[in-house]
Amino acid sequence: MVDQHANHYAAVVRELTEGSVVPLLGAGVNLCDRPPELEWARGGAYLPSGQELAQHLATTFFYPRDEPKPEPDGEEAPEAGAPREVTVKAPPRPLDLLRVSQYIAATDGSAPLYRELRNLFSTDYAPGRVHNFFAEFPARMRALGTERYQLIVTTNYDDALERAFVEADEPYDVVWYIADPEEQRGKFWHRPYKSSPQKIARPNKYDALALDRRTLILKIHGAVDRDEAERDSFVITEDHYIDYLTKTDIEQLLPPVILARLRKSCFLFLGYSMSDWNLRVILHRIWGEQPLSYKSWAIR
Repeated sequence: MVDQHANHYAAVVRELTEGSVVPLLGAGVNLCDRPPELEWARGGAYLPSGQELAQHLATTFFYPRDEPKPEPDGEEAPEAGAPREVTVKAPPRPLDLLRVSQYIAATDGSAPLYRELRNLFSTDYAPGRVHNFFAEFPARMRALGTERYQLIVTTNYDDALERAFVEADEPYDVVWYIADPEEQRGKFWHRPYKSSPQKIARPNKYDALALDRRTLILKIHGAVDRDEAERDSFVITEDHYIDYLTKTDIEQLLPPVILARLRKSCFLFLGYSMSDWNLRVILHRIWGEQPLSYKSWAIR
């Protein structure tokens, strides 16, 4: 009997080596090397999960939690020997990161929120196995006599992937979404390899990308910028998501070279939740304009 998993893996490898796979890296990629019993702590060696980030922000900015309901007054004590009702306390509900961040932005302002996110994501986190795999991939292909440079899409704010490319001495560009200030939302920054960032003012006319010569990392939820805090960008509040979803005219957001690669590729989702609506809307619009269908794979 043919091993279906082996067939899937072989298909992914085939498409990767053909240059027709766009990896999409979610928050789970940052957790795959972390010991499962290890609790996240600020200042530690590992990045937080989305829920850990929500809990940290809620604690730091005094987000109101659901309080237990008080016992009603005037209840008579049960008779001796009578069975007592036992109330089982439900586990606390997971926090919604978007809602927590929206509360912070509304009560404290976006500046303190951005400051805390910068403090968290500008720490020197070591790249993991997934980051290293993609950073080393172009050199492996060159060793086989083929030039293959990737478009890698990620929703992560940190720069662990970029650090992997630096450690591998592999050139790369970064393009990241601008979430703030409000009048700039919907645009992107581009940092060419070993050059200063520049804003992509006219995406349909932008020709400074070099996917035929180096990897491009596309950060669709923004990114931390170690060189300049003013360029930090985090799609993290409910307002950000609403604006994101209403400004998804693909032709007006991304340069043609990126759109062409997205529309003619398979997607490999790694550590990603398919419940993230903003990305689903964008991918639906991309796939809806594809002349041919391409298979995709997901690993959480």
